[in-house]
Parts: sequence; C-alpha cells; structure tokens
Amino acid sequence: MKTNRRHFLAGAGALAAGAWSSAAFAQSAIEEVLGARRRGTWTTQFDARGAESSAAVATNLPIFSPQTVSFVEMAIQQYQQIAASGGWPEVPGDKKLQIGVSDPAVVVLRKRLMVSGDLSEQAGISPAFDSYVDAAAKRFQLRHGLPGDGVLGKYSFAAMNVSANVRLGQLQTNLVRLRSMSGDLGPRYVVVNIPAAQIEAVENGRVVSRHTAIVGKIDRQTPLLNSKINEVIVNPYWNAPVSIVRRDIIPIMRKNPNYLTDNNIHLLAPDGKEVDPTTIDWSTDDATKYRFRQDPGKINAMASVKINFPSPDGVYMHDTPQQGLFNQLMRFDSSGCVRVQNVRDLVSWLLRGTPGWDRQRLEETIKSGANTPVELGDPTPVHFVYITAWSTGPGVVQFRDDIYGRDGAQELKMSSAI
Repeated sequence: MKTNRRHFLAGAGALAAGAWSSAAFAQSAIEEVLGARRRGTWTTQFDARGAESSAAVATNLPIFSPQTVSFVEMAIQQYQQIAASGGWPEVPGDKKLQIGVSDPAVVVLRKRLMVSGDLSEQAGISPAFDSYVDAAAKRFQLRHGLPGDGVLGKYSFAAMNVSANVRLGQLQTNLVRLRSMSGDLGPRYVVVNIPAAQIEAVENGRVVSRHTAIVGKIDRQTPLLNSKINEVIVNPYWNAPVSIVRRDIIPIMRKNPNYLTDNNIHLLAPDGKEVDPTTIDWSTDDATKYRFRQDPGKINAMASVKINFPSPDGVYMHDTPQQGLFNQLMRFDSSGCVRVQNVRDLVSWLLRGTPGWDRQRLEETIKSGANTPVELGDPTPVHFVYITAWSTGPGVVQFRDDIYGRDGAQELKMSSAI
C-alpha cells in the first residue's frame, strides 16, 4: 500500500507542477478571483473559532438529495470562475504550518484559502498563521476528509495543491452520479460512500447517523451495488473466502503452522467433518478445497455482528476487533467487505422494525457469545457508491481521493499517493 501511495504521489505532484507552470500564479489573476462579483454565494464571515469552522461543514443533509445536486451545480459555476481566472496559488509544502508560525508561505496560504472561500478576505494578507487562518485551515481539512486539527502537513498540502481545473472536473463527473441517485430512495436507507470510507444511515431525508468505514484495498476493491439489508447475525462465525485463503492464510500457515489453532479457525471438509491442519500440504493450494470457519468471539474477524444482504460479490458489512484502523487517514484496508465503526448503533437502527429487538437485547445477546441470526422485520435498502466530490451547502464543497481511479480523465489520486 505504501508503495502505491508513493507512486500516486509522484503522479499527483507532476499533475500539480504542470498545472502551476503557467501564468496562473500572477497576482492579478488571484486578485481577480478574490474580487469577482459572483463570489457572493460563498460564505465569507468566518471568525477565529474552530468550532464555527466545524459547524459550517457539519450537516445532516444526505449525499443523495435534490439539495446536494443544486449545491454541486452552484459549486461548478464557482469553480468554473476560479479556473477561468487562473486558479489558486500553490502553497509551498516543505515545512509544517500551524497556529503561531510566521512564515512567507502563510501569505500564499492565505490567498489559497481565500480563493476557495475558506478564509474571509477581511482577514488580510500577512505571514502570520493566526486564529483566523487556523479556523480556515480546519475548515479546509474537514472539507477534504482530513483531521480538522489546523496543522498543515503533507496530506493537507497535497489536497491544497490539486488544481482548480481538476477539482472542477471532479465536480462535473460526480454531478452525473449524484443526479442518477438523487430521486426517491425511500424513507430509510444506508449509503456506503467508498472513496470517503463513510456510511450514512438516512431516514426521512436526513442523516440520522454517520459511521467511519474501512473499505477495500486498491487491489481488492469494494464493489458498487444496490441491495437490501435483510439479516443481522449477532456473534457470527467467519468463513474465510477462497481469495483470502489463497492470498493470506496459506502463506501464513507456511510460516506459522499454529495460526489456525491460535485464531480459533477450524478446517472443515466438504462433508462438514473437521480436518487436522497438520494433514494438509501447505506448500500447495490444496487447502482451498476446505472451508475455514472461525468461531464467534472477540478475535473473530467480524467481532460482534455481521450485516447481510444479497450480493453477487459476496460482500457484507461487519464489526471488527481492529478498532484502531478507524483512526487511520487511509482506510482502504479490507478485502472488499465494509467494516463499520460504532456498528451497534447502526444495527440498533436497522433492527428498529424487528419486534423484540431493542438495544438492550442486542447487547445482552452479544454478551452471551451465542451465534444468533436475526431476520430484519423491515429490510433496508443499501447502496455502495463511488462519490469523490459533492456539496452540502453554499461554499461547502467536499472532495475525496479517487482511490480506485474511476473518475476517468480527471482522475485524482491526491493523499492516497502518500
């Protein structure tokens, strides 16, 4: 994965360098953007408080809605104007910038944040990274799926130095996707946005909960799908897919013959009888003929719960014992299935239409350790989608990496390059 990120970084850097080699850096071009009349739709009254910045980005508006489409159309007009006027300056990324720093690079940073509407022009131009710049930097980071800490390092600079033309292309590409899915999706549904590694539970046109997700690696991508969640399994068994057996388990067993025993994984023959792992020739792929089933428990690959729905690719959503992965910036680490942070909150919402299954019973069942399949009384639509750019309000434009390279000619692999 690190190799892929370095590879993508080189491509992103070359793209940025080419975009900024023209006269777009001219001071007159920047001033033209800042002084443009049509910038009135952008939010310009940001104060120095980070909470204000966060509140401006936070929303309960679903990624699929007529309002989102309208805001993206508005954003496209704004980015067309920005691009036509020369874009924004490239911020030097050779040193970390944060509150309290005084550096010539902050002058460029201020102009960059003003052009994109994150910093009020009233904040002025100076080399000081003050509380106004701090709030604007946090706002920018949140719009790009980065930790809103106001500390600008390689990830933030990589996001800032993607050209306005590329961002415009992202918006145009994703407008088509948004329009195709922004009709009536029903009163309750779940959306997994793969590039954002984020899940929305939507009810009556509003997001009732968002969940951080872990989605598929670049070489084991999470598929696009439309289905219905019809079952929740509490304390599930985990049956390893053949792809994982071949790619992961067999190589591990060659190095550590105790791996299956240590992880409560049983080897089962086609007739259901358990097979002694020591009788298998692990130097071959013979083991793929057997079923690898892991017992329920804390070290189970799906931990406490599995969320099922019909899928031609056999993917599902689930809990994970590796909760620390949710704290990572790059959350593309699964073999195609989707791991869900705070999954019990999502499951409780899904089970709301299932008689006898309140939060207390869910928790008690998890605690019991008993494998318990539960058929949903109210099957809920689920959509796995690929949206790298959207907008939830005037000036609140969200961008994410084109991690799987599906945005076509306007392909963007920004922070995934690192």
